[in-house]
Amino acid sequence: MKPFASLALSLAAFAVLRAATPAPETEKRPVSDTYHGTIVTEDYRWLEDAKEPAVTEWTRRQNGYSRALLDAIPARGAILRRLTELNATESTVHYQLEHAGQRWFAMKRQPPREQPMLVAFSDIDDPGAATVLLDPNLLDATGKTSVLSYYPSPDGTRVAVSISSGGSEQGDLAILDANTAQTLPDRIARVAFPTGGGSLAWDADGLGFHYTRYPHPGERPDADLAFFEQLYHHRVGTPESADTYTIGREFPRIGEVFPSTSPDGRYLLVTVQNGDGGDFAHWLRGPDGTFRQISQFADGIKTGVFDSTGHLYLFTKHGGPRGKIIRVDCAAPDPTRALLVVPESEAVIAGYGTQGLDLQVPILPTPTALFVQDVLGGPSQIRIFDPAGGHGRKVPLLPVSTVQEMTLGPGERLFYRNASFIEPSAWYEFDAARGKSRRTALVEKPPVEFGDAEVVRETAVSKDGTRIPVCIIKRKGTRLDGGNPTLLTGYGGYGINIEPKFLGTKGRLWLDQGGIWVVANLRGGGEFGEQWHLGGNLTRKQNVFDDFAACARHLVARHYTRPDRLAIEGGSNGGLLMGATLTQHPELCRAVVTHVGIYDMLRSELEPNGAFNVPEFGSVKDPAQFKALNAYSPYHHVVAGTKYPAVLIMTGENDGRVNPSNSRKMTARLQATTASGRPVLLRTSAGSGHGQGTAQSEKTAQDADALAFLFDQLGVEYQSREPAAPRR
Repeated sequence: MKPFASLALSLAAFAVLRAATPAPETEKRPVSDTYHGTIVTEDYRWLEDAKEPAVTEWTRRQNGYSRALLDAIPARGAILRRLTELNATESTVHYQLEHAGQRWFAMKRQPPREQPMLVAFSDIDDPGAATVLLDPNLLDATGKTSVLSYYPSPDGTRVAVSISSGGSEQGDLAILDANTAQTLPDRIARVAFPTGGGSLAWDADGLGFHYTRYPHPGERPDADLAFFEQLYHHRVGTPESADTYTIGREFPRIGEVFPSTSPDGRYLLVTVQNGDGGDFAHWLRGPDGTFRQISQFADGIKTGVFDSTGHLYLFTKHGGPRGKIIRVDCAAPDPTRALLVVPESEAVIAGYGTQGLDLQVPILPTPTALFVQDVLGGPSQIRIFDPAGGHGRKVPLLPVSTVQEMTLGPGERLFYRNASFIEPSAWYEFDAARGKSRRTALVEKPPVEFGDAEVVRETAVSKDGTRIPVCIIKRKGTRLDGGNPTLLTGYGGYGINIEPKFLGTKGRLWLDQGGIWVVANLRGGGEFGEQWHLGGNLTRKQNVFDDFAACARHLVARHYTRPDRLAIEGGSNGGLLMGATLTQHPELCRAVVTHVGIYDMLRSELEPNGAFNVPEFGSVKDPAQFKALNAYSPYHHVVAGTKYPAVLIMTGENDGRVNPSNSRKMTARLQATTASGRPVLLRTSAGSGHGQGTAQSEKTAQDADALAFLFDQLGVEYQSREPAAPRR
């Protein structure tokens, strides 16, 4: 990298481009609303209606403007070529691993294929002999069709598959014969939606299953078709019209439903989340066919899982915000009289919300052991307990790493996928008798490695004195002279734990240019338990933004970087974080990349998925919550004449979780008001949504645009480097 003379040259070049091609002007059409006596006026509400020809044309012009400027960055073509080359040689990755009958099932990502495939194989150490059960790439050559989720029957002879298109996360169900890979005639519509997700549980005999079902057109008003999720039962080989109602009419409008069946098929557990705020209730059906509600939303019980001996293990935060495990008899399921198996400790039992579109369950019980996944402020661990209680041993893991998944294999042996920021993922088998693990053949062998890198874990101090962990990934020997291009990321919401994740090709290119990658563990997440989550939700959401700003200042104070060499990036709730940070602290960083973010917090709840977010963010209908929302809503705090950082806003037309209108409106307001002369760009993808199911080529193009934009704005003169040889 050249000295700082290149910084001035790069920024000057971009300024010339902006002078020659100003951002498209956006018409202002003022609209006012009154909330609890407060009048709020905005100019760009007309951009909310994506079906309006004027909005379509506006988006086309914005995409053209952004494309012209991004393509004019000299390094963009080289970055895209390098990422494409590296990603095309990425090794196979198996994830969502499950064992049923005599088979292993997994999703298999095998670049350069656009989408992962569903495969089955008999030996975990011979995945090369796998049978492809469903290849979305053959269904759709454009790469816009994907497997949303899959569920093998207990005997492994059939697989129910939810298929989605365009990143919409709207799923219809098909059933595959695992012996022949043929598709059965059964078809079920509307089993999954981006609002409440979707799930399924097979009967023990494998001849039928319970599945989530959304209202069909005509059954409810159009405004309710993404709500009122219920559970129905399907018998394989019968038409959908013959399916029968199971439960759900009493569930909330924003209920998210997750069924599970005991191994002997005698019991059905139905877990219902009240929106996305983390409150759950549970219903249990016994052999007599009667449902009994065993927990209320306010009880603090999060998830549950059956063992094979007639017990139900429940993960609860009642009286212990870091989490406990209790055990009840299925025949007498009274949580108030349960056996305490895992008491609260310093470790936080991992997660409680949804992961992807299904439920995250951090407990795996066997007749001889109970495996519990924990988080320690970010990194993971697995502890082993006696099913009736007792001291927890630990499963050996990589340092500063995450357990991405764990599952049970033949003989109820533990298998888990482990990775760190600088170590790619691999599936391991744990030998409980020896207390050791072995790496299976399911190993990611990427075309890049990070033997020259190190992970440093430090602590920033937030505005109110709270200590915030940050993981700093850099090349060994990096000089702390304040001049390093640095990328800070964060999330802070829904009780989700932000754990170490292999940096991959994008991270390798960043470090190769002398960059530093930083991940912040903010309040609002679950890294330190329920209190950590509650410290950053509803009217306390401002704490998340204060935490992130403190992390940025920490990096400057410790001489990792300085504001004109600092960039921030985040998506979804992390996109909200980006919007709040750039409006509250425009001086903290030079550039912002924000993906599928929420920026208008006053109208978000009017969208279908926005209603599910109310338990996490609050509602404008509540005076105190409106006051908090209005105090930080990024769109409403863009101030004319402010020197904002350069901003690249990315969204997908098919996003059912965060309406792309958030990105359109935020772009228009920033473009009309910024006084910095730095670009504000909107990139709208026509073939993607919130991220799940995005084609590999589109992901690569997004990464190339983000890196080119950030290198340009931070004054990094991109130098192509050969990657280190991959591990064998």
